[in-house]
Amino acid sequence: MKTRLLSVLPALVLGGWLAGCAVGPNYQRAEVATPPAFAEAGPWKQAAPADEVAKGDWWTLFNDAPLNDLEGKATQNNQQLQAAMARVDEARSISRVARSELFPTVTTDPSGEELRNSPSATQTLPGQSSDVRVPVDLNYEVDAWGRVRRTVEAAQANVQATVADEETVRLTLHAEVAQNYFTLRATDSELAIVTSAIDLRQQELDLIRARYQAGSSSDLDVSRAETELTDAKAELASIRERRAELEHALAVLEGAAAESFHIAASPLEGVPPAIPEGVPSDLLERRPDVASAERTMAATNAEIGVAKAAFFPEIRLTGAAGFESADLGSLFNWSSRVWSIGPSVSLPIFDGGKNTANLNRSEAAYDEAVANYRQQVLTSFEEVENGLSSLRNLSDQAGAEQSSVDSSQRAYKLSDLRYKTGTDTYLDVIDSERSALQSQRAAAQTLGQRYVSSVLLVKALGGGWRDSAIHAFASTETPQPQPTPAP
Repeated sequence: MKTRLLSVLPALVLGGWLAGCAVGPNYQRAEVATPPAFAEAGPWKQAAPADEVAKGDWWTLFNDAPLNDLEGKATQNNQQLQAAMARVDEARSISRVARSELFPTVTTDPSGEELRNSPSATQTLPGQSSDVRVPVDLNYEVDAWGRVRRTVEAAQANVQATVADEETVRLTLHAEVAQNYFTLRATDSELAIVTSAIDLRQQELDLIRARYQAGSSSDLDVSRAETELTDAKAELASIRERRAELEHALAVLEGAAAESFHIAASPLEGVPPAIPEGVPSDLLERRPDVASAERTMAATNAEIGVAKAAFFPEIRLTGAAGFESADLGSLFNWSSRVWSIGPSVSLPIFDGGKNTANLNRSEAAYDEAVANYRQQVLTSFEEVENGLSSLRNLSDQAGAEQSSVDSSQRAYKLSDLRYKTGTDTYLDVIDSERSALQSQRAAAQTLGQRYVSSVLLVKALGGGWRDSAIHAFASTETPQPQPTPAP
């Protein structure tokens, strides 16, 4: 009868486990009050979990071969991205550790012993004895209350959050590479403008010195021309320093030593690609930071179930089987077999409030995760709105600055002509020359800001388009005339 009871005990326990329910709340995504549309564009969609986020080399949209090369090298060599990828592997390993608790633990601990008893000892038989054991032990937690299942659920959600965090690092990396690259190229445009201005001012200085020697100009004009030339050279040195810092920043992003990294000068041209209305409705769902916040919320929800399961009895099924004999030759005979099986139950009676405190902590962590998720969604909307409005306003600013470039150049040419004919003083030439230089540098800086704002909008939208969506980003803007070298 005892043997029959032991034989059906595993089936009874398994049936109880299958009928058991996981305590704690089942996960539901928290609702977020959001507007139906962007102020600057069309409707939107919420972020999808990390495994649904579409990936893509969004920087190819700019049709810039050096940028494509930099982005590819950054993907391979950036150390922050390598660390993020390692964290994903770590999270997956932790998830596998949690999942292993769904299965029994089977171990073996063979042992052998040779014992000689002292004939002088009391209550022992004199002589020598041997004992050899080859046991196989089984330990299994019956997950009647879902503690293990909730732990696995939390671990899997944490893996998804870590994958989304990796995508955030990847997106941030590529965006920083593009920002620094376009800022560097805008700096190259300023270098070209100021270098051209230095050449022209050197020619003016030579001309004024000749006029001074001929008695047509004063020593004051010579001094002013020398001052303007020196100021331009000082500004050129400052721009070169700024370019070096940008190049060094790119070197770090590329995982390269600053002293061995160099990018050839290339002034920024063209206009950034335009984003047509309605695109945010397809792209906002690709925000990996929102996906990470949502998965963290799911993980903390599952941890509430783990904390609640601690209030219930822990049921374990333990067993052992193997062979034991005093003679090694007969160890594996059928008559040498040994076995045992039996359940154990551990019920918390008094823990000084530990389980209650853990439950309160888990519930507070979930509330925190909900608030962080909602805040991340609001931040996402803010960043997209900022990107859209920035592009629109910078486009208007660029048009106005191009008009300023044209008018300032006309003013310079006119004042230079009037000075040579003796109508105006050289001070008028200096003023018009400075205005022309400032307006051209401002136009170059604004063009760089437009490219950077395009990159920031890409980042705000989560990056990574489907191939069909990339083609929709073809620029519909008429290219504006580029600033000519400053006088």
